[in-house]
Amino acid sequence: MFILSKAAFNEGMSTFVFAFYRQFLATIFLIPLALIFERKTAPPLLFTTFFKMFLLALIGITASFNIYGLALNHTSAMLASATTNMIPVIIFFFSILLRIETVSLKRASGIAKLSGVALCAGGAITIAFYKGPFLRSFNHHHVSIQHNSSPTRAATANPTREWIEGTFLMILSNTTWSIYLVLQGNVMKHYPSKLLFTALQSLSSAVQSFFVALIFERDLSRWRIELDISLLAVAYSGIVISGVAFYLQNWCIEKRGPVFLAMSTPLALVMTIVVSSVALGEVITLGSVLGGVLMVGGLYGFLWGKSKEQKDLRLVVHDNKESIKEKEKEASVSQAL
Repeated sequence: MFILSKAAFNEGMSTFVFAFYRQFLATIFLIPLALIFERKTAPPLLFTTFFKMFLLALIGITASFNIYGLALNHTSAMLASATTNMIPVIIFFFSILLRIETVSLKRASGIAKLSGVALCAGGAITIAFYKGPFLRSFNHHHVSIQHNSSPTRAATANPTREWIEGTFLMILSNTTWSIYLVLQGNVMKHYPSKLLFTALQSLSSAVQSFFVALIFERDLSRWRIELDISLLAVAYSGIVISGVAFYLQNWCIEKRGPVFLAMSTPLALVMTIVVSSVALGEVITLGSVLGGVLMVGGLYGFLWGKSKEQKDLRLVVHDNKESIKEKEKEASVSQAL
């Protein structure tokens, strides 16, 4: 998704129009499936529940995807992939603010989680403010996709400033997505039909994104999609990502938990580095690699702390059960005597 989106923006596609078409295609793909598989089993949809879905879509999909497009237009596919390693850490931060999570500096798990937060923050700062020397590309004869999206902007803008702004926009996009993931669980309790839930949010986001694109792109020629990489990027992002992958992520979280899902994020970073270098000819800098390594290290440090915390909690619960059983045995023996 990162690579195809970046390629489409390089070809001159509007980021706002892209977000609308992506959600529009996702809606067309999901609604028939939702009606076929969950129409009979879905609970009644109350207005208050739908209103919460609409607000969730506004924060976590419409705002996140539109900010993501702007950020990617100023940075690279690699940076977009690297910053996704911050999502579990950002979720943890908001969970603490909402008192869903707690952290103790007296335990190794608490220290590991806070160290993970610090490493991720350090990685973001490194990517934003330090580029360093260029590293050798994987392929000097990459697929020809020219960066011609904004000739005027390219000629007049400050590349360093654009990169810094793009980095923090990408972090903001991940932050809105993290807020969405934190709040989503509460809404899904009231409407547990995952496929219909995803379809209704895609519909809400498509309507919202349409008006956002209408405000920022008045030129109708910018809404035209040719039979090129832009159409492929929209179709892939709308159907495969917003349609299939989001549903599969919910299924994966339900079966194995969010930690298992988050552990695959660094693999996406490695794949993005290789393919973006070959297909887009993106220049890899030492700062981007160091920042990515810090983020991956922070992610795994945080996940280790989270896993150890859950293990310690299970041990405490087991010990309490054993203690209760012992007291019950002692009570029964004393009654028998």
